[in-house]
Parts: sequence; C-alpha cells; structure tokens
Amino acid sequence: MKSRGIEAFTRKVTTTASHLVGPSSDPSGNHYHNAMAQVHKQLKKPGIQRGMFTMARTTPTDLVRSKFSTAEIQSRALSYLPDEMLQHLPENDNAYSLFQGFQASFPELTHDGKKHRRRMSRGRKMLEETPTNPDSPHHLHKLKKERSSLMHELEMLGIRKNMASSEIREIDNKIANLAGMRRIILERLAGLEQEEALLEHDIVDMEGRIEDAQALVDEAESIAAAVDTPNKSDDDDLVTDQDADEFMSKSIYEKLPSASSTPSKRRHKTMKRKTMPILHEHFEPGSMIREIKAHADNITTLDFDVPFGTMVSASLDDDVKVWDLNAGRCIGVLEGHTASVRALQVEDNILATGSMDATIRLWDLSRAHYDPQGSQFGRDDEDDDGMAFENPDDQPVDPPEGSMADCPLFTLESHVDEITALHFRGDVLVSGSADKTLRQWDLVKGRCVQTLDVMWAAAQASVSIGTGEGTWRQTNRPAIQSADFVGALQVFESALACGTADGMVRLWDLRSGQVHRSLVGHTGPVTCLQFDDVHLVTGSLDRSIRIWDLRTGSIFDAYAYDNPVTSMMFDSRRIVSAAGEDVVKVYDKMESRQWDCGAGITETDTGRTPAIVERVRIKDGYLIEGRRDGIIGAWAC
Repeated sequence: MKSRGIEAFTRKVTTTASHLVGPSSDPSGNHYHNAMAQVHKQLKKPGIQRGMFTMARTTPTDLVRSKFSTAEIQSRALSYLPDEMLQHLPENDNAYSLFQGFQASFPELTHDGKKHRRRMSRGRKMLEETPTNPDSPHHLHKLKKERSSLMHELEMLGIRKNMASSEIREIDNKIANLAGMRRIILERLAGLEQEEALLEHDIVDMEGRIEDAQALVDEAESIAAAVDTPNKSDDDDLVTDQDADEFMSKSIYEKLPSASSTPSKRRHKTMKRKTMPILHEHFEPGSMIREIKAHADNITTLDFDVPFGTMVSASLDDDVKVWDLNAGRCIGVLEGHTASVRALQVEDNILATGSMDATIRLWDLSRAHYDPQGSQFGRDDEDDDGMAFENPDDQPVDPPEGSMADCPLFTLESHVDEITALHFRGDVLVSGSADKTLRQWDLVKGRCVQTLDVMWAAAQASVSIGTGEGTWRQTNRPAIQSADFVGALQVFESALACGTADGMVRLWDLRSGQVHRSLVGHTGPVTCLQFDDVHLVTGSLDRSIRIWDLRTGSIFDAYAYDNPVTSMMFDSRRIVSAAGEDVVKVYDKMESRQWDCGAGITETDTGRTPAIVERVRIKDGYLIEGRRDGIIGAWAC
C-alpha cells in the first residue's frame, strides 16, 4: 500500500470515528472522541498506522465501538513493534509459553481465582451431595466437565512446577556466576595484600636506613664537639680520696656489669605493623589455608604476630625456626639455646624464647637479613628473587646461612631449671620455671627485679587464711610426670595470673609480690590460661576448660572434653583448644556451640590419619595448630 492510500484510509477511519462518536451519538462515547483527538496527529504517521492495523485483531470500527478505556485506546494506537525485533526473538527451551505461565499463575493473584479454587475444592468434596440420576445425560455431562476442570488444574500445576524448577536452575546459575566472581575478587584481594606487604617491608627498610644515617650524623656531631672542647688538665685525671671513698661505697653489682645480664649496645625497638591482613576473614570457616612440614619431631610451642605474618615454632628436634606465613617459607633458624625451647612469645618484631637450658633469650626479628617478600630494595644479589611466591608444592627452600645472625638481643639467666612458661608485655617479662619460682624481668635493664616463690606463697596463704584453701594441694587424679610445675602465666601491668600443677590459678600483685586471690576448681595441672578485662579462661589436664569471672572470682562457664587439654587460646569470638585429638576444638562464644576444625575433618576421605594436635594459637580468626609429627597447619576459623 502506498502512502497516499494509507492517508486516504486514515481520513476515512477518522471520519467514520467522528460520526460514530459525534455530538448526535450516545453521550457515553465522549471519552473515545477525546482519545482519538489526542492521537490524531500520531495516526498520520505511516509506520504507526501499519503497526496498529497489523497488530490489532479487530477492525477500526470495532476498536472504536468497544468499551475500551482512554488509556487502552492510546496504548493500542501507539504500540508498535518493528518486524526486525519480532524476527529475532530469543530462543527458549521451555515447554510452555508465556501466556500459559501467566494463565497458571494468574488465579493465585486474584480474588476470583482464590474463590474459584475454594469452590472447586469444596465441589470435589461434595460432588455427590446433590442427588442426581446416574443414568441421565446431565449427570454424564457434569462428570465430564468436572474431569476437564481437574485435568486443567493438573496441567496448570505442572506448568507452575516447571516454572519453579526453571527459577531454581536460574538461581543456581546466578550462584555459580557469583561464586566465580567471588573467587576472582579474592585473588585480587590476595594480590593487593602481597603488594601491601612488599610496600610495608620497603617502608620499614627505609626507616631503618634513615635511623642508621641519623645515628652516624649524631656521632659525627659529637666527635666534632669533643674536638672543639679543650683537654682537661692532668690534675683532673687524678683520683682524689673523695672519689675513692665514693667508689668503694657503691655496690659492686653497680660497678661491675655482667655480660650475661646486661643488654647489648643496640636496644630493642618495637616495630608495629602499619596494615593488617583481612583475606582470611572471607574464607569459609574450617578451610585450610596452608600446611607446612616444619619440624621432624613433636611441636613444643609456637606463636605468630598477625595473620599471614611471621611465625616462630620450636620442636623437640632443638630447632627454633622463623616462618613467613604468607609464603610458607622458612626465614631462618635461631641459634643460641643448648636445649629444646618449651615456651615462646612473638609480639610485633620482638621474640622471647624460654628453653630447657634454664635461659631466656630475646630476639629482634626485624634484623633478619633474609627477605621473604622478595623485595630488591638496596640489594646487590638476585639469588633469592621471588622465593616467597614459589609453588607451595615445591620442595622446601633452605634459608641462607647466617640470615638470623643479627637477631639476638640479650640473654636472661637466673633460673636454675627449665623454663616452662613466659609472657611479656611492654618492658615487663615474667617467666615460670621448674625450679618452682616466678621471676619478673626488666627488659630495659635486662635483669631480674623480683622473684616469687610459689610454694612460699601457698604456705603464707594457708597461714593467713587459716584453711587449706591456699595451700599446695595434691590433685585427685594420679600425678603426671610430664606436667609442668608452672603450666601457664600471663602478665598485664602489675597483674599476674599463674596456673600450676596443683590445679590452682593464683592471681598475683607484682607491686607487693603477694597472691590476692586463688581460683579453685581444676582437679588436674593447669596447662594454659588467658584473660581479658572481664574473664579468665583456663585449660587443664583434667580435660576441662573453665571460664572465670574476674570480678567475682566465680566460674562463669565450663565444658569438658574426652582427653586432657594441652593448649588453649581465645580471640574476640572463639575459644580454640588442643585436647588430644587430630582436630582443634572450637567453641563459638557468640553462638554457644562446639565444632571441630583441622586435618582430622578434611582428611577423613583420603584415608590418612593426621597426628595429634599439641599446640594452638588464634588471632582474628586465623588459626595455627602444631602436631606431634612436626606439621603445622593454618586454618580459617
């Protein structure tokens, strides 16, 4: 049809509609007249005319005479879909059409549909209530109609079931796509944290160089000032009688420093991390992050500073190793102790180790020459490029010789038996030994400032109280030779908590050196403890974990396991413990539930039997566990 023919046809339609809805017609047709007047200009467009008369299933006369509303007339007149769009409809493998899906779902959304369903249900139940003649054609017609209605409803239910199944598959596809996107973003986050670690290491290295340069400048200025100062006369070099008397009046311990009890010329400096890793927070709880074959014998103690940071482990093989948790590589081996290390603590870059040789050694891990991050700032050799980012399945890479040679700070020697527990905060360190004493150390001066005798304190408490509550008491369980006399301790300013082999937990005041409270409850040696501002949590060989209220001294909560508890630690949400199994016992304080985490859960399908977990540490949901076979695992908890 040509354009002129279309325009002539349009004028005829408009004229016919004007006569039909004119003033002489029924007044009820005014809204049709108004609607057509509004779209009169649009009807002159040939494309809209073709679309309207092609898609409309009624003639123009029927369109005008029908009881359509103004909005519907406008919609039908202006709706237009080009043929190109209709030819390129997306393919769909559904067995039903959009109209069928709408027809199946529409009764659910209308009041009439709900009434219809109720009526049909009630009709099916009361089908035979009205008496009818079974031989009559009316009864047969009614039964067929009822069957058709039931078949239709069954068909609609099948369509709705297929729709629900399609929605589930679509949701599964979306979940899979989101999981893939999540993995990509996790890898991006891991890369950002690696770059952050590299940059922070370079910043620390730069700060160290600045400090060394500043020290050289200060030394040069002092030498220049000494040269400008006139020399003293010979009379000033003579020792007078007053100086001799003053020298003799001073204590010999102040005049003759001991090399073993004084710190080195280089004082230790605590270096706080500027950033904290958050990658482990997005892992599924109970998922393994890394597994390290660290030692050849039982892990005796371990600790780390921050998630994906620096870890130090000790074993019965007499090795003390420093690890980079981000790369799973050994930074170096600390040499100096002559026996196995039983206790250690890592705080920022400072490490304290207590050994069976009755000595305590302090180390500065920031002085290590080995760079696990692969940074090349200020380095001439390129032998260790990228060692931190090698394949974790490769064979372990031995650290370079002498990488930790500059890490030792000084040694503390006063105990006469093996060190079984230690803890330091700031410049105060407290150690417990098999010689039945606790010693307080000043890390600035590098010497012991107070000795606490546990047996004497227990005897004093029994005399002052007048009861056997504070005395040293034997536990109800048989004596365990491997139990340490001082199992665990923690210090905070002047407060000290100590757990001993008699099952008692004693709270000390370091200002007076006295025990001001004893917590009675355990029936076996206390092996681990930790406290915050409200609660104190203790673990014992009596197979129980007890939570104490420090404000009242009473038990707040307690729970037991099947085996003795050898290690325990808690963070803001979880209490983790090693209880003689191949898994770590986790208690969620928020949800008050117990669950297991470790190789004993993940390796059940492989047929392997992991070793017993001996030591656990957790910080911000990042869990480290050490086993009897020398393997250390890192987990998201």
